[in-house]
Amino acid sequence: MACVALAGQLMPAMSSAAPLGATIVAEHVRPTHEIDLTVRSPAMRRSLSVKVIPASGGGPAPTLYLLNGAAGGEGGSSWFDQTDIRSFFADQHVNVVVPMGGAASYFTDWKRPDPTLGYQKWATFLTDELPRAIDKRFDANGRNAIAGISMAGTSVFQLSLHAPQLYRAIGSFSGCAQTSDPLGQAVVRMVVEGRGGGNTLNMWGPSTDPAWRANDPYLHVDKFRGKSVYVSNGSGTPGRYDTINGPGIDGSGSKLFDQLAVGAVIETATGECTRNLQRRMREQGVPATFHLYEGGTHAWPYWQDELHRAWPQFRRALAA
Repeated sequence: MACVALAGQLMPAMSSAAPLGATIVAEHVRPTHEIDLTVRSPAMRRSLSVKVIPASGGGPAPTLYLLNGAAGGEGGSSWFDQTDIRSFFADQHVNVVVPMGGAASYFTDWKRPDPTLGYQKWATFLTDELPRAIDKRFDANGRNAIAGISMAGTSVFQLSLHAPQLYRAIGSFSGCAQTSDPLGQAVVRMVVEGRGGGNTLNMWGPSTDPAWRANDPYLHVDKFRGKSVYVSNGSGTPGRYDTINGPGIDGSGSKLFDQLAVGAVIETATGECTRNLQRRMREQGVPATFHLYEGGTHAWPYWQDELHRAWPQFRRALAA
């Protein structure tokens, strides 16, 4: 029954958008060598911003998609603003693609437009439209990996469920990969309604709607068998970056307080989700790498470290 529900919830949106495809309508090359794209999406009914670090060296290259968290990359909360991906991937033979936008959307296909968050068909855009445009423009070889932080740490699994053949590797940093049980639904509502001002009824319907289960990675861990999976989470207790002179805090007492208070609570909650996922994958015999580190709140410096740690595993998967 779960497979039937999954197919019913996820497949129609993909097939309906497939004939159109996304179009790159503008490009801007920055002095730092990344390229800002404007991509017109028929599924989303608007143009979207996508930032790309082209692969180093010649010839076809794989692609790593990096998703931002609940802010959608706005207000300086993006992989480009908060991490060293420009220098880290400068000599790597991989296209690094960071879609911008999608705040509080879970990067999923919503059932209906939301008065606050608008028209959301992120799963169709990210798994069907955008890869076609990226592959053509950047001579990609069709081998893809995806990683995300916080909210997107859930979305990366959901997008793999939506497009089972698209990604060879999946990375989830401080995410909650469960959506249909009380804990998972509470986390989703905290993001969509508490932070984004949206309504989850417009996303997946009422709590009893099959869409909540269809998009629950915890219930479908067998679908990740054969993929290279890396999952990490901090303990929620203060770590080495949770200091007054830590990156992103830079002497601000209010920022430190926020990271120690709010960031600790969120990371503790996602840590419970991560341990649940670890047990589930072990029970189902699905191989995955889990890095549960002591110390560490819900903050970008830890996610930069985790991307560094996960990249060799991703690189092997993309080369296989």
